[in-house]
Amino acid sequence: MTVDEVTLDKTQHREFERQWAEISRGTVDLLPEQEFREKIKRSIATGTPLRVKQGFDPTSPDIHIGHTVGLRKLKQFQDLGHQIVLIVGDYTAMVGDPSERSSTRPMLTYEEIWRNAETYQDQFFRVLDRERTEVRANSEWFKEMGFQEIIQLASKITVARLLERDDFSKRMKAQTPISMHELFYPLMQAYDSVAITADIEIGATEQTFNLLAGRTIQEAYGVAPQVILTLPILVGLDGVKKMSKSLGNYIGIEESPREIFGKAMSIPDNLIYSYFELATDITLEELREIGKSLEDPGVNPMEIKKKLAERLVDMYHAEGDGAAARAEFERIFSKGQLPDHMPEMTANEVRKLDLDPSKIYLVHLMTRAGMSKSNGEARKLIGGGGVTLNGEKVTDADFEFSLAGEQILKVGKRRFLKLIGD
Repeated sequence: MTVDEVTLDKTQHREFERQWAEISRGTVDLLPEQEFREKIKRSIATGTPLRVKQGFDPTSPDIHIGHTVGLRKLKQFQDLGHQIVLIVGDYTAMVGDPSERSSTRPMLTYEEIWRNAETYQDQFFRVLDRERTEVRANSEWFKEMGFQEIIQLASKITVARLLERDDFSKRMKAQTPISMHELFYPLMQAYDSVAITADIEIGATEQTFNLLAGRTIQEAYGVAPQVILTLPILVGLDGVKKMSKSLGNYIGIEESPREIFGKAMSIPDNLIYSYFELATDITLEELREIGKSLEDPGVNPMEIKKKLAERLVDMYHAEGDGAAARAEFERIFSKGQLPDHMPEMTANEVRKLDLDPSKIYLVHLMTRAGMSKSNGEARKLIGGGGVTLNGEKVTDADFEFSLAGEQILKVGKRRFLKLIGD
């Protein structure tokens, strides 16, 4: 479409340059870029905030820092004076986003979705300003739609266009079934943009098809088309795959300071910059300094990683908790000392786990005390040398011991349990 250029005075142009530097930071695509620029300029020239949208389908009960990449970008827009609109996808969640899926997602019940949604909303405002955020559920418009309106919506795009989507085309080639309701997902997400008259929609790169579909559907309904901003997917702690709870390579925003700090310290060095850029509230000036430090062969990346871990803790806990977590980390890992505080379990509590304190099978204790997900994982941890009892490494998966006095069980790098005998 033809884009009318907006003329700015010197002061307004400086403001545009400031906003553009912040908005474009850490992005993959700004589409169409010239149209995007002109929207920002027009907003500055008229003093009209832009409506910036992102949707979240509450398909799981909590979020990790990978989810906050989009929230942090929304916060940048919010701090620049724009209006943030969060879409709680209670109806889209029932369909399930087919992005990066090789099969149909299991359908959730509406009750499950809203239990998750309530948790999501609490967590959103660990990043965003609640008072300046508009929160909408897409059930507001979809539950009011009659079948005639659904047919009209479906007529706005062709099946051929939907099947261009990479996820669908791969499944077609593999002869993997695609359920009819899945084809509605991009249409539903797109119609959200019509309903709230979005100027900008943001999402991860995997969402590009859906975001572009939003432009198509807005134009079909006579609404000025949104521009789109895509963000990279945060790589998990393993340095290979997308951060995911199911893969266990995540940092949860509601985890303890010790867990957040320790997990952040386990990321590969080559991810330090991207974590600072995508997952923290660091300023552009600070980010440039981090980049320079990482390029300096005389600087130990471990020290920069500690700053990252400390910052992540302070973002989701009380100020100063990051420094305390750092001090504890250094005491435990650099000096081989124990943490100041650790969970405790008495002999009576051991009995409640259906274990005999006089002859405790370590594998069962680890699993029942929540220090491993399963007996199989417990055996692997022991076999891999990741378990110590009273400072002595345990390598026998059939190890048994009796509980007497105080004993310290350590699993992995960060899990401790103090066992207290009768």
